[in-house]
Amino acid sequence: MVDIEEEIRKKLERKEKTYETEQLMKVKRSEEYEALEEVFDKPTLMTIYDLMNEGWIDEIYGAIKAGKESKLYWGIHPDGTELAIKIYLTVTAEFRKGMLTYISGDPRFERIRRNPRSIIYLWARKEFKNLTEAYQAKVRVPKPYTVKNNVLLMEFIGKNGVSAPLLREVELSNPERIYRQIILYIKRLYVKAKLVHGDLSEYNIMVWRGKPVIFDVSQAVSIEHPNADQFLWRDINNINRYFAELGVEVQDSEEIYRRITGAGDLR
Repeated sequence: MVDIEEEIRKKLERKEKTYETEQLMKVKRSEEYEALEEVFDKPTLMTIYDLMNEGWIDEIYGAIKAGKESKLYWGIHPDGTELAIKIYLTVTAEFRKGMLTYISGDPRFERIRRNPRSIIYLWARKEFKNLTEAYQAKVRVPKPYTVKNNVLLMEFIGKNGVSAPLLREVELSNPERIYRQIILYIKRLYVKAKLVHGDLSEYNIMVWRGKPVIFDVSQAVSIEHPNADQFLWRDINNINRYFAELGVEVQDSEEIYRRITGAGDLR
């Protein structure tokens, strides 16, 4: 009899704890949505709610990265997959002008409406398209899922809401291998995806499970862009500079450039 009473008591305690947890989560979600409402305008909130209703987002949590261009949130897909939810902000006129440097001259985006919201929406679609083309070219980038207006959903690089560290934050056990992998990615971007990253450095490469992951590809341009060569040189020089500082015997920048643009056998 005592055993049965004890079992019932434990079951009631578990139910009570489950109820308390659910109530706390409801409060937490309410606070999160209120926080979102403080940061984003109505069209952005409606886009987020649409993505929830369409089955893309089950939960959205706090910001894990914030910049002048966007905020990155951690979220959960209904199947439990972790999401990186990138929300592009309505930014300053000066920054929008900077965006146009990477859009104008790109044959993929020939018609540009100059109003602020249209430019932001185009910028989001541009990053989604760049991620898709890079991913298909076997460049390790966050896998893109979908984009709607100024909200981009992609693979979360990390675990349990904790982002993978940046390249500059990691003490590499084999920097030569990581260096070669990044140079290979630059080549695959150019030869297979027909893209140049344009802003590649130790600040937009993560290291996850021993491999480099390139992110922030919104500014990446088609190799037909008038500044593509200049951007490619900058990417190569940035990577060579960083790994030379780590003591890696880097390849000659001019040789790397020649092999990439000539589609030579760079391994």
